[in-house]
Amino acid sequence: MRVLNGLQSSGTLHIGNYFGAIKPMLELQNDNDMFMFIANYHALTSVTDGEALKANTMDAAITFLSLGVDPEKSTFWAQSDVKEVLELYWILSAYTPVGLLERAHSYKDKIAKGLSPNHALFSYPVLMAADILLFDSQIVPVGKDQIQHVEMTRDIAIKFNNDHGEIFTIPEYKVDDNVAVVPGIDGAKMSKSYGNDIPIFMDEKPLQKLCNKVVTDSTPFGEPLEPEGNNVYALQSLFLDPTQQAELAERYRSGEFGYGHFKKELKELIWDEFAQARERRAYYLDHPDEVRDILHAGADKARKVAQEKMKVVRDAVGIV
Repeated sequence: MRVLNGLQSSGTLHIGNYFGAIKPMLELQNDNDMFMFIANYHALTSVTDGEALKANTMDAAITFLSLGVDPEKSTFWAQSDVKEVLELYWILSAYTPVGLLERAHSYKDKIAKGLSPNHALFSYPVLMAADILLFDSQIVPVGKDQIQHVEMTRDIAIKFNNDHGEIFTIPEYKVDDNVAVVPGIDGAKMSKSYGNDIPIFMDEKPLQKLCNKVVTDSTPFGEPLEPEGNNVYALQSLFLDPTQQAELAERYRSGEFGYGHFKKELKELIWDEFAQARERRAYYLDHPDEVRDILHAGADKARKVAQEKMKVVRDAVGIV
């Protein structure tokens, strides 16, 4: 099964990225034909500092590898190293109704959050469609907020196939309902753009300070706490199995613990989860050339697939 996923290099990756995208990819890479990439073209919708984007792309690569991406099992590359995606993006634009893009929830949400309504942000779903269709992706793991983009990809592919034959594989999305949307410290969806994220790699004391900022209600110490809709509980639950989640919920309702206690536990859960990854990260930070070699090798593999697909696409639309 061909599985594809990508993650923007728009800033330091956070635990929302991990549970929403990276962890599902790691679980899938053992038994599937896994394609994963760093979406640095997509990052241009929010990052205009060139040096920052370069640094973010390398940091994303190191983070992926530190968390367990295995370049021997997966095809792993930087989006910008496979230029065919931009050619397909333009071709697909001719098959994408403006009304389809105007209905994109993500675009509306980002504009509401104050991002500039530029063309790149508006046409983001078309580039995402190119990412998916270029590699005949069958499964695309996404968070709940990205389901619509995969559905738009399907609409674009079907329209193209109706005109030119069965050229594109129609993808399906895969969502883990337990972590469909990871809350940030303010309770909204965790996002670097919103400034409510918890980075995967932080020193221990700053991590505790950030956990202490997670928004809670005003229930006084000694009173039972309701886990349902509780930001601290929701974040803790990400690291626990169902039995552990139930036990945690009982401790919330017992009234024996306050939010300060649970915020310390949250920090410990995060710290312990990424202990081995911190060690691997230290290694890759000291060996950046090895990281670049891995990305280049992955791009070579991805480009071979992309070039074969584009031969068929170009012939279909008459580009010679």
